[in-house]
Amino acid sequence: MNLFDDDDFMSTTPQENFISIIKSANQNIVANELEKMFARLAFAEKLIEEHGLDEKYERELKQFQFSDPKEYEDRLNSLYLETVGNIVTQCE
Repeated sequence: MNLFDDDDFMSTTPQENFISIIKSANQNIVANELEKMFARLAFAEKLIEEHGLDEKYERELKQFQFSDPKEYEDRLNSLYLETVGNIVTQCE
């Protein structure tokens, strides 16, 4: 199953590719992958709250976004690519 044209894949950003894939892939697989992501996020938020790090987290996140935008973007892109990879391999 080819979910994307190779030329389109290389000319889009990881975020654009992610959005395209989640629209065209098997929706059960997409839902499962999104559920896994949200489960990790929910647990991370729980840990942050339990350790009283809410304010520190928000402050550090903003600092990270502005002080090292390249690494921030690389990490976001990595998450998009990993999720797309997980979805695509399950659709084959």
